[in-house]
Amino acid sequence: MKKITAIYVRRSVSDRDKDNNSLSIDSQKADCIKSLGEGEEYHIYCDDGKSGKDIEHRPAFQQMMADAKEGLIERIIVKKYDRFSRNMREYLNVTDLLDSYGVSVVSLTEPFNTATKEGRMMRNTLLNFAEFERETIAGRVADAYSTRSLETGFYQGGKFYYGYMPERRTVNGKNGSVLVPSDKADVVRMAYQLYKAPEISLADVLNYFRSNGIDVNRTAKSNMDRSHFSRILESPLYVRADKDVYQYLVSKGYEVVDDVEAFDGVHGCFRHKRPDGSEYIKVGYHEGLVDAETWLTVQDKKSRNKRIPNSSGAKNSWLVGLVKCGHCHYALSLMYSWNVTKTKQWRYFGDHGAYRAKGCIKKRLKTRPDEVEQIVFQAMKERLESLVIAKAEQQKPDSEAESIKVEIIRLDDEIHKLMDKLADADNVLFGYIQDRVNVLHSKKSELEEKLRAKVRKHKEIDTAPLADPMSRWDTLTVDEKHALAITMIDIVYVSDEYGVEIQFSI
Repeated sequence: MKKITAIYVRRSVSDRDKDNNSLSIDSQKADCIKSLGEGEEYHIYCDDGKSGKDIEHRPAFQQMMADAKEGLIERIIVKKYDRFSRNMREYLNVTDLLDSYGVSVVSLTEPFNTATKEGRMMRNTLLNFAEFERETIAGRVADAYSTRSLETGFYQGGKFYYGYMPERRTVNGKNGSVLVPSDKADVVRMAYQLYKAPEISLADVLNYFRSNGIDVNRTAKSNMDRSHFSRILESPLYVRADKDVYQYLVSKGYEVVDDVEAFDGVHGCFRHKRPDGSEYIKVGYHEGLVDAETWLTVQDKKSRNKRIPNSSGAKNSWLVGLVKCGHCHYALSLMYSWNVTKTKQWRYFGDHGAYRAKGCIKKRLKTRPDEVEQIVFQAMKERLESLVIAKAEQQKPDSEAESIKVEIIRLDDEIHKLMDKLADADNVLFGYIQDRVNVLHSKKSELEEKLRAKVRKHKEIDTAPLADPMSRWDTLTVDEKHALAITMIDIVYVSDEYGVEIQFSI
Protein backbone atom coordinates (compact mmCIF):
# COMPACT_ATOMS: atom_id res chain seq x y z
CA MET A 1 0.00 0.00 0.00
CA LYS A 2 1.40 3.38 -1.03
CA LYS A 3 1.66 5.90 1.80
CA ILE A 4 0.81 9.59 1.40
CA THR A 5 2.00 12.85 2.96
CA ALA A 6 -0.32 14.47 5.48
CA ILE A 7 -0.57 18.26 5.65
CA TYR A 8 -1.90 19.49 8.98
CA VAL A 9 -3.20 23.06 9.30
CA ARG A 10 -4.79 24.69 12.34
CA ARG A 11 -5.97 28.14 13.33
CA SER A 12 -7.30 29.08 16.76
CA VAL A 13 -9.93 31.73 17.42
CA SER A 14 -7.27 34.12 18.80
CA ASP A 15 -5.23 33.78 15.56
CA ARG A 16 -8.10 35.26 13.55
CA ASP A 17 -7.63 38.61 15.29
CA LYS A 18 -3.90 38.96 14.50
CA ASP A 19 -2.82 41.58 11.98
CA ASN A 20 -0.76 39.40 9.64
CA ASN A 21 -2.22 36.75 7.37
CA SER A 22 0.59 34.21 7.77
CA LEU A 23 -1.45 31.99 10.08
CA SER A 24 -4.56 31.88 7.90
CA ILE A 25 -5.71 28.44 6.80
CA ASP A 26 -5.17 29.28 3.11
CA SER A 27 -1.64 30.54 3.77
CA GLN A 28 -0.69 27.41 5.71
CA LYS A 29 -2.13 25.14 3.01
CA ALA A 30 -0.34 26.99 0.19
CA ASP A 31 3.06 26.95 1.92
CA CYS A 32 2.83 23.26 2.83
CA ILE A 33 1.76 22.25 -0.72
CA LYS A 34 4.72 24.20 -2.19
CA SER A 35 7.12 22.06 -0.19
CA LEU A 36 5.88 18.81 -1.75
CA GLY A 37 7.76 16.97 -4.46
CA GLU A 38 6.36 16.78 -7.96
CA GLY A 39 3.49 14.30 -8.16
CA GLU A 40 3.63 13.63 -4.42
CA GLU A 41 0.25 12.50 -3.08
CA TYR A 42 -1.08 14.33 -0.05
CA HIS A 43 -4.15 14.84 2.09
CA ILE A 44 -4.98 17.98 4.08
CA TYR A 45 -6.30 17.69 7.64
CA CYS A 46 -7.77 21.04 8.77
CA ASP A 47 -8.90 22.21 12.23
CA ASP A 48 -10.21 25.76 11.92
CA GLY A 49 -11.05 27.64 15.12
CA LYS A 50 -9.47 24.97 17.35
CA SER A 51 -7.09 25.69 20.23
CA GLY A 52 -3.63 24.13 20.35
CA LYS A 53 -3.79 23.44 24.08
CA ASP A 54 -4.82 19.82 23.52
CA ILE A 55 -5.63 17.34 20.76
CA GLU A 56 -8.80 15.94 22.27
CA HIS A 57 -11.06 18.63 20.77
CA ARG A 58 -9.54 18.60 17.27
CA PRO A 59 -11.45 16.16 15.02
CA ALA A 60 -9.15 16.49 11.99
CA PHE A 61 -6.09 15.80 14.14
CA GLN A 62 -7.77 12.73 15.61
CA GLN A 63 -8.56 11.45 12.10
CA MET A 64 -4.94 12.02 11.02
CA MET A 65 -3.67 10.01 14.01
CA ALA A 66 -6.09 7.21 13.18
CA ASP A 67 -4.86 7.15 9.54
CA ALA A 68 -1.23 7.13 10.74
CA LYS A 69 -1.99 4.14 12.94
CA GLU A 70 -3.51 2.36 9.92
CA GLY A 71 -0.23 2.88 8.01
CA LEU A 72 -1.68 5.33 5.47
CA ILE A 73 0.70 8.22 6.24
CA GLU A 74 4.45 8.48 5.66
CA ARG A 75 5.10 11.95 7.06
CA ILE A 76 3.24 14.98 8.42
CA ILE A 77 4.01 18.53 7.26
CA VAL A 78 3.11 21.58 9.37
CA LYS A 79 3.98 25.24 8.84
CA LYS A 80 5.10 25.58 12.50
CA TYR A 81 5.42 23.07 15.29
CA ASP A 82 2.95 25.08 17.40
CA ARG A 83 0.26 24.30 14.76
CA PHE A 84 0.78 20.69 15.77
CA SER A 85 0.61 21.31 19.50
CA ARG A 86 1.37 24.02 22.07
CA ASN A 87 1.41 21.57 24.94
CA MET A 88 4.97 20.28 25.40
CA ARG A 89 4.13 17.05 27.20
CA GLU A 90 1.34 16.20 24.79
CA TYR A 91 3.59 16.93 21.78
CA LEU A 92 6.28 14.56 23.01
CA ASN A 93 3.70 11.85 23.70
CA VAL A 94 2.22 12.21 20.21
CA THR A 95 5.59 12.27 18.42
CA ASP A 96 6.67 9.18 20.34
CA LEU A 97 3.50 7.49 19.15
CA LEU A 98 4.09 8.61 15.55
CA ASP A 99 7.66 7.31 15.75
CA SER A 100 6.24 3.91 16.60
CA TYR A 101 4.06 4.17 13.46
CA GLY A 102 7.10 5.14 11.38
CA VAL A 103 5.73 8.65 10.74
CA SER A 104 7.94 11.77 10.89
CA VAL A 105 6.85 15.36 11.55
CA VAL A 106 8.35 18.18 9.45
CA SER A 107 8.05 21.93 10.15
CA LEU A 108 8.56 24.39 7.26
CA THR A 109 9.68 27.33 9.42
CA GLU A 110 11.82 25.36 11.91
CA PRO A 111 13.95 23.23 9.52
CA PHE A 112 16.27 21.54 11.99
CA ASN A 113 17.05 17.85 12.10
CA THR A 114 15.12 16.22 14.95
CA ALA A 115 17.10 13.03 14.41
CA THR A 116 20.00 14.72 16.29
CA LYS A 117 20.04 15.69 19.94
CA GLU A 118 20.72 19.33 19.01
CA GLY A 119 17.73 19.39 16.71
CA ARG A 120 15.48 17.84 19.34
CA MET A 121 16.69 20.41 21.87
CA MET A 122 15.82 23.27 19.50
CA ARG A 123 12.41 21.79 18.79
CA ASN A 124 11.65 21.35 22.49
CA THR A 125 12.81 24.91 23.25
CA LEU A 126 10.48 26.34 20.61
CA LEU A 127 7.57 24.30 21.95
CA ASN A 128 8.29 25.47 25.50
CA PHE A 129 8.01 29.06 24.27
CA ALA A 130 4.79 28.21 22.45
CA GLU A 131 3.32 26.69 25.62
CA PHE A 132 4.41 29.75 27.62
CA GLU A 133 2.68 31.99 25.05
CA ARG A 134 -0.54 29.96 25.31
CA GLU A 135 -0.55 30.23 29.11
CA THR A 136 0.16 33.97 28.88
CA ILE A 137 -2.75 34.44 26.49
CA ALA A 138 -5.00 32.42 28.81
CA GLY A 139 -3.94 34.65 31.71
CA ARG A 140 -4.70 37.79 29.74
CA VAL A 141 -8.12 36.43 28.79
CA ALA A 142 -8.87 35.67 32.47
CA ASP A 143 -7.72 39.16 33.50
CA ALA A 144 -9.84 40.74 30.77
CA TYR A 145 -12.87 38.70 31.88
CA SER A 146 -12.36 39.78 35.49
CA THR A 147 -12.02 43.44 34.48
CA ARG A 148 -15.09 43.40 32.23
CA SER A 149 -17.22 41.61 34.82
CA LEU A 150 -16.28 44.22 37.44
CA GLU A 151 -16.85 47.23 35.20
CA THR A 152 -19.91 46.26 33.18
CA GLY A 153 -23.14 44.36 33.61
CA PHE A 154 -22.80 42.52 30.31
CA TYR A 155 -23.09 38.74 30.12
CA GLN A 156 -19.50 37.48 29.93
CA GLY A 157 -20.25 34.25 28.08
CA GLY A 158 -19.32 30.68 28.87
CA LYS A 159 -21.91 29.84 31.50
CA PHE A 160 -25.45 28.85 30.51
CA TYR A 161 -28.20 30.61 32.50
CA TYR A 162 -31.53 28.79 32.53
CA GLY A 163 -34.42 31.06 31.52
CA TYR A 164 -32.20 33.47 29.58
CA MET A 165 -30.43 33.74 26.24
CA PRO A 166 -27.74 36.27 25.20
CA GLU A 167 -28.47 39.09 22.77
CA ARG A 168 -26.04 41.71 21.43
CA ARG A 169 -26.96 45.22 22.58
CA THR A 170 -25.47 48.67 23.12
CA VAL A 171 -25.58 49.94 26.71
CA ASN A 172 -24.03 53.23 27.83
CA GLY A 173 -22.23 53.50 24.49
CA LYS A 174 -20.64 50.03 24.79
CA ASN A 175 -21.48 46.87 22.87
CA GLY A 176 -21.90 43.51 24.55
CA SER A 177 -24.18 40.58 25.30
CA VAL A 178 -27.22 41.16 27.48
CA LEU A 179 -29.36 38.33 28.83
CA VAL A 180 -32.97 38.38 27.66
CA PRO A 181 -35.79 36.02 28.75
CA SER A 182 -35.95 32.74 26.83
CA ASP A 183 -38.84 30.31 26.43
CA LYS A 184 -37.90 28.87 29.85
CA ALA A 185 -38.38 32.18 31.70
CA ASP A 186 -41.95 31.30 32.71
CA VAL A 187 -40.69 28.05 34.23
CA VAL A 188 -38.38 30.07 36.51
CA ARG A 189 -41.15 32.50 37.49
CA MET A 190 -43.57 29.67 38.24
CA ALA A 191 -40.96 27.72 40.23
CA TYR A 192 -40.44 30.71 42.55
CA GLN A 193 -44.18 31.28 42.98
CA LEU A 194 -44.78 27.62 43.80
CA TYR A 195 -41.81 27.13 46.10
CA LYS A 196 -42.42 30.20 48.26
CA ALA A 197 -45.48 28.48 49.74
CA PRO A 198 -44.40 27.02 53.12
CA GLU A 199 -45.69 23.51 52.47
CA ILE A 200 -44.20 23.11 48.95
CA SER A 201 -40.93 21.20 48.45
CA LEU A 202 -38.61 21.07 45.44
CA ALA A 203 -40.00 17.63 44.63
CA ASP A 204 -43.51 19.12 44.64
CA VAL A 205 -42.39 21.81 42.18
CA LEU A 206 -40.94 19.24 39.78
CA ASN A 207 -44.01 17.00 40.12
CA TYR A 208 -46.26 19.96 39.30
CA PHE A 209 -44.39 20.65 36.06
CA ARG A 210 -44.35 17.00 35.06
CA SER A 211 -48.01 16.37 35.88
CA ASN A 212 -48.99 19.41 33.79
CA GLY A 213 -46.81 18.38 30.85
CA ILE A 214 -44.51 21.42 31.18
CA ASP A 215 -41.07 20.81 29.68
CA VAL A 216 -38.46 22.10 32.16
CA ASN A 217 -35.36 20.44 30.70
CA ARG A 218 -32.47 22.59 29.52
CA THR A 219 -31.97 20.53 26.35
CA ALA A 220 -33.21 17.25 24.93
CA LYS A 221 -30.23 15.54 26.57
CA SER A 222 -30.13 17.51 29.85
CA ASN A 223 -32.72 16.69 32.51
CA MET A 224 -33.58 19.16 35.28
CA ASP A 225 -33.59 17.71 38.79
CA ARG A 226 -33.97 19.08 42.32
CA SER A 227 -30.33 20.16 42.59
CA HIS A 228 -30.64 22.25 39.40
CA PHE A 229 -33.82 23.90 40.63
CA SER A 230 -32.26 24.48 44.05
CA ARG A 231 -29.42 26.44 42.46
CA ILE A 232 -31.90 28.44 40.36
CA LEU A 233 -33.89 29.32 43.48
CA GLU A 234 -30.73 30.60 45.20
CA SER A 235 -29.31 32.64 42.33
CA PRO A 236 -29.47 36.47 42.51
CA LEU A 237 -29.46 36.43 38.70
CA TYR A 238 -33.26 36.16 38.65
CA VAL A 239 -34.26 38.80 41.22
CA ARG A 240 -35.31 42.32 40.34
CA ALA A 241 -32.87 43.53 42.92
CA ASP A 242 -33.91 46.42 45.17
CA LYS A 243 -32.53 47.96 48.37
CA ASP A 244 -33.75 45.02 50.50
CA VAL A 245 -31.86 42.59 48.25
CA TYR A 246 -28.74 44.76 48.59
CA GLN A 247 -28.98 44.60 52.40
CA TYR A 248 -29.59 40.85 52.28
CA LEU A 249 -26.51 40.20 50.10
CA VAL A 250 -24.31 42.39 52.32
CA SER A 251 -25.55 40.61 55.44
CA LYS A 252 -24.60 37.28 53.86
CA GLY A 253 -21.01 38.47 53.52
CA TYR A 254 -20.94 38.99 49.75
CA GLU A 255 -18.75 41.71 48.31
CA VAL A 256 -21.16 43.95 46.42
CA VAL A 257 -19.22 46.10 43.94
CA ASP A 258 -22.10 48.47 43.10
CA ASP A 259 -23.53 51.17 45.32
CA VAL A 260 -26.99 50.63 46.76
CA GLU A 261 -28.42 53.11 44.20
CA ALA A 262 -27.75 50.55 41.44
CA PHE A 263 -30.31 48.22 43.03
CA ASP A 264 -33.28 49.74 41.22
CA GLY A 265 -35.82 46.93 41.55
CA VAL A 266 -35.52 46.11 37.84
CA HIS A 267 -32.19 44.44 37.10
CA GLY A 268 -30.78 41.09 38.23
CA CYS A 269 -27.33 40.38 39.65
CA PHE A 270 -24.39 38.31 38.48
CA ARG A 271 -22.45 36.30 41.05
CA HIS A 272 -18.88 36.21 39.73
CA LYS A 273 -15.97 34.17 41.07
CA ARG A 274 -12.34 35.31 41.13
CA PRO A 275 -9.38 32.98 40.47
CA ASP A 276 -8.74 32.83 44.23
CA GLY A 277 -12.25 31.47 44.82
CA SER A 278 -13.74 34.64 46.37
CA GLU A 279 -17.08 35.83 45.01
CA TYR A 280 -18.59 39.23 44.34
CA ILE A 281 -21.96 40.55 43.20
CA LYS A 282 -22.41 42.83 40.19
CA VAL A 283 -25.72 44.30 39.01
CA GLY A 284 -26.32 43.19 35.42
CA TYR A 285 -27.89 44.93 32.44
CA HIS A 286 -30.56 42.23 32.22
CA GLU A 287 -33.99 42.47 33.83
CA GLY A 288 -34.79 40.07 36.65
CA LEU A 289 -37.62 37.57 36.37
CA VAL A 290 -38.80 37.54 40.00
CA ASP A 291 -39.82 40.41 42.29
CA ALA A 292 -37.62 41.08 45.32
CA GLU A 293 -40.22 40.11 47.92
CA THR A 294 -40.76 36.67 46.36
CA TRP A 295 -37.02 36.07 45.97
CA LEU A 296 -36.28 37.04 49.59
CA THR A 297 -39.13 34.85 50.84
CA VAL A 298 -37.59 31.89 49.00
CA GLN A 299 -34.15 32.68 50.47
CA ASP A 300 -35.65 32.73 53.98
CA LYS A 301 -37.30 29.38 53.35
CA LYS A 302 -34.13 27.78 51.94
CA SER A 303 -32.10 29.14 54.84
CA ARG A 304 -34.59 27.62 57.28
CA ASN A 305 -34.51 24.28 55.46
CA LYS A 306 -30.73 24.16 55.89
CA ARG A 307 -31.07 24.80 59.62
CA ILE A 308 -34.02 22.45 60.12
CA PRO A 309 -33.73 19.40 57.85
CA ASN A 310 -36.93 17.58 57.06
CA SER A 311 -35.72 14.53 58.94
CA SER A 312 -37.31 11.13 58.66
CA GLY A 313 -37.69 11.38 62.46
CA ALA A 314 -40.70 13.59 61.80
CA LYS A 315 -42.61 10.32 61.39
CA ASN A 316 -42.33 9.92 65.17
CA SER A 317 -42.77 13.53 66.32
CA TRP A 318 -43.77 16.70 64.49
CA LEU A 319 -41.28 18.62 66.67
CA VAL A 320 -38.20 16.89 65.23
CA GLY A 321 -35.56 19.44 64.19
CA LEU A 322 -37.17 22.22 66.24
CA VAL A 323 -36.49 21.10 69.81
CA LYS A 324 -33.30 22.09 71.64
CA CYS A 325 -32.04 21.92 75.22
CA GLY A 326 -32.85 25.02 77.27
CA HIS A 327 -29.40 24.87 78.92
CA CYS A 328 -26.80 23.99 76.27
CA HIS A 329 -28.95 24.77 73.16
CA TYR A 330 -27.92 21.49 71.50
CA ALA A 331 -30.54 19.43 69.69
CA LEU A 332 -32.81 17.06 71.57
CA SER A 333 -33.52 13.71 69.95
CA LEU A 334 -36.52 11.48 70.40
CA MET A 335 -35.68 8.21 72.17
CA TYR A 336 -37.65 5.19 73.38
CA SER A 337 -37.75 2.74 76.27
CA TRP A 338 -39.83 -0.37 76.94
CA ASN A 339 -41.18 -1.96 80.09
CA VAL A 340 -39.81 -5.33 81.17
CA THR A 341 -42.48 -7.32 79.35
CA LYS A 342 -42.05 -5.28 76.13
CA THR A 343 -45.75 -4.45 76.12
CA LYS A 344 -45.49 -0.68 76.62
CA GLN A 345 -43.23 1.94 75.11
CA TRP A 346 -42.32 5.43 76.38
CA ARG A 347 -40.95 8.37 74.44
CA TYR A 348 -38.42 10.76 75.99
CA PHE A 349 -35.92 13.42 74.98
CA GLY A 350 -32.18 12.68 74.85
CA ASP A 351 -29.77 15.63 75.02
CA HIS A 352 -26.93 15.64 72.45
CA GLY A 353 -25.16 18.31 74.49
CA ALA A 354 -24.52 15.81 77.28
CA TYR A 355 -22.01 14.00 75.07
CA ARG A 356 -19.97 17.10 74.26
CA ALA A 357 -16.61 17.91 75.84
CA LYS A 358 -18.05 20.03 78.66
CA GLY A 359 -21.32 18.10 78.78
CA CYS A 360 -24.80 19.36 79.68
CA ILE A 361 -26.38 18.75 83.08
CA LYS A 362 -28.28 15.61 82.04
CA LYS A 363 -28.55 13.08 79.25
CA ARG A 364 -32.27 12.43 79.54
CA LEU A 365 -35.14 14.84 80.24
CA LYS A 366 -38.05 14.05 82.49
CA THR A 367 -40.32 16.35 80.52
CA ARG A 368 -42.22 14.09 78.13
CA PRO A 369 -42.52 14.74 74.37
CA ASP A 370 -46.33 14.33 74.59
CA GLU A 371 -46.46 17.17 77.11
CA VAL A 372 -44.22 19.41 75.01
CA GLU A 373 -46.24 18.74 71.86
CA GLN A 374 -49.45 19.76 73.66
CA ILE A 375 -47.86 22.96 75.02
CA VAL A 376 -46.48 23.92 71.60
CA PHE A 377 -49.77 23.18 69.83
CA GLN A 378 -51.66 25.36 72.31
CA ALA A 379 -49.10 28.15 71.83
CA MET A 380 -49.45 27.89 68.04
CA LYS A 381 -53.23 28.29 68.35
CA GLU A 382 -52.82 31.35 70.55
CA ARG A 383 -50.22 32.82 68.22
CA LEU A 384 -52.52 32.39 65.24
CA GLU A 385 -55.42 34.01 67.12
CA SER A 386 -53.22 36.99 68.01
CA LEU A 387 -52.23 37.40 64.35
CA VAL A 388 -55.88 37.42 63.28
CA ILE A 389 -56.68 40.05 65.92
CA ALA A 390 -53.65 42.13 64.92
CA LYS A 391 -54.78 42.13 61.29
CA ALA A 392 -58.24 43.27 62.28
CA GLU A 393 -56.84 46.15 64.33
CA GLN A 394 -54.21 48.71 63.51
CA GLN A 395 -50.75 47.19 63.43
CA LYS A 396 -48.99 47.45 66.77
CA PRO A 397 -45.21 47.72 67.16
CA ASP A 398 -43.39 44.38 67.41
CA SER A 399 -41.65 44.35 70.81
CA GLU A 400 -38.97 41.90 69.62
CA ALA A 401 -38.30 43.98 66.52
CA GLU A 402 -37.98 47.09 68.68
CA SER A 403 -35.48 45.37 70.99
CA ILE A 404 -33.44 44.30 67.94
CA LYS A 405 -33.37 47.90 66.73
CA VAL A 406 -32.17 49.08 70.15
CA GLU A 407 -29.37 46.48 70.14
CA ILE A 408 -28.30 47.53 66.62
CA ILE A 409 -28.08 51.15 67.79
CA ARG A 410 -26.00 50.07 70.81
CA LEU A 411 -23.60 48.10 68.60
CA ASP A 412 -23.32 51.03 66.19
CA ASP A 413 -22.47 53.34 69.08
CA GLU A 414 -19.76 50.99 70.38
CA ILE A 415 -18.27 50.61 66.87
CA HIS A 416 -18.09 54.38 66.41
CA LYS A 417 -16.40 54.85 69.78
CA LEU A 418 -13.80 52.21 68.96
CA MET A 419 -13.17 53.75 65.54
CA ASP A 420 -12.50 57.14 67.20
CA LYS A 421 -9.73 55.51 69.26
CA LEU A 422 -7.90 54.07 66.24
CA ALA A 423 -6.00 57.27 65.46
CA ASP A 424 -4.15 57.21 68.81
CA ALA A 425 -3.75 53.43 69.09
CA ASP A 426 -0.42 51.60 69.00
CA ASN A 427 0.00 48.38 67.01
CA VAL A 428 -1.25 46.12 69.82
CA LEU A 429 -4.28 48.25 70.63
CA PHE A 430 -4.99 48.73 66.90
CA GLY A 431 -5.18 44.98 66.42
CA TYR A 432 -7.44 44.56 69.45
CA ILE A 433 -9.79 47.34 68.28
CA GLN A 434 -9.90 45.89 64.76
CA ASP A 435 -10.80 42.42 66.06
CA ARG A 436 -13.47 43.85 68.34
CA VAL A 437 -14.99 45.94 65.53
CA ASN A 438 -15.14 42.84 63.31
CA VAL A 439 -17.00 40.92 66.03
CA LEU A 440 -19.44 43.78 66.60
CA HIS A 441 -20.01 44.23 62.86
CA SER A 442 -20.75 40.51 62.50
CA LYS A 443 -23.31 40.67 65.34
CA LYS A 444 -24.86 43.78 63.80
CA SER A 445 -25.18 42.07 60.39
CA GLU A 446 -26.91 39.07 61.98
CA LEU A 447 -29.37 41.31 63.81
CA GLU A 448 -30.07 43.37 60.69
CA GLU A 449 -30.81 40.22 58.70
CA LYS A 450 -33.07 38.95 61.49
CA LEU A 451 -34.90 42.28 61.52
CA ARG A 452 -35.35 42.28 57.75
CA ALA A 453 -36.65 38.72 57.86
CA LYS A 454 -39.17 39.67 60.54
CA VAL A 455 -40.33 42.66 58.52
CA ARG A 456 -40.77 40.57 55.38
CA LYS A 457 -42.58 37.78 57.18
CA HIS A 458 -44.74 40.29 59.02
CA LYS A 459 -45.79 41.90 55.72
CA GLU A 460 -46.58 38.67 53.95
CA ILE A 461 -48.32 36.66 56.69
CA ASP A 462 -51.61 35.30 55.41
CA THR A 463 -53.38 33.56 58.27
CA ALA A 464 -55.93 31.78 56.05
CA PRO A 465 -53.58 28.93 54.93
CA LEU A 466 -52.61 28.40 58.58
CA ALA A 467 -56.08 28.63 60.11
CA ASP A 468 -57.58 25.79 58.08
CA PRO A 469 -55.05 23.04 58.99
CA MET A 470 -54.93 24.26 62.60
CA SER A 471 -58.71 23.86 62.87
CA ARG A 472 -58.41 20.16 61.87
CA TRP A 473 -55.16 19.40 63.69
CA ASP A 474 -56.20 15.92 64.82
CA THR A 475 -56.77 14.79 61.22
CA LEU A 476 -53.30 15.87 60.01
CA THR A 477 -50.44 13.43 59.48
CA VAL A 478 -47.21 13.82 61.45
CA ASP A 479 -45.48 15.23 58.35
CA GLU A 480 -48.26 17.78 57.81
CA LYS A 481 -48.03 18.89 61.44
CA HIS A 482 -44.25 19.16 61.08
CA ALA A 483 -44.59 21.32 57.95
CA LEU A 484 -47.02 23.63 59.74
CA ALA A 485 -44.78 23.86 62.82
CA ILE A 486 -41.65 24.87 60.89
CA THR A 487 -43.71 27.53 59.10
CA MET A 488 -44.61 29.19 62.40
CA ILE A 489 -41.68 28.35 64.72
CA ASP A 490 -37.93 28.94 64.76
CA ILE A 491 -36.89 27.01 67.89
CA VAL A 492 -38.46 25.30 70.89
CA TYR A 493 -36.23 25.24 74.00
CA VAL A 494 -37.06 22.53 76.55
CA SER A 495 -35.65 21.86 80.03
CA ASP A 496 -36.95 20.26 83.22
CA GLU A 497 -36.00 23.37 85.19
CA TYR A 498 -37.41 26.15 82.97
CA GLY A 499 -40.12 24.34 81.05
CA VAL A 500 -40.87 25.13 77.38
CA GLU A 501 -39.81 28.34 75.60
CA ILE A 502 -41.02 28.92 72.03
CA GLN A 503 -39.48 31.33 69.54
CA PHE A 504 -41.95 32.03 66.74
CA SER A 505 -40.86 33.07 63.26
CA ILE A 506 -44.15 34.84 62.48
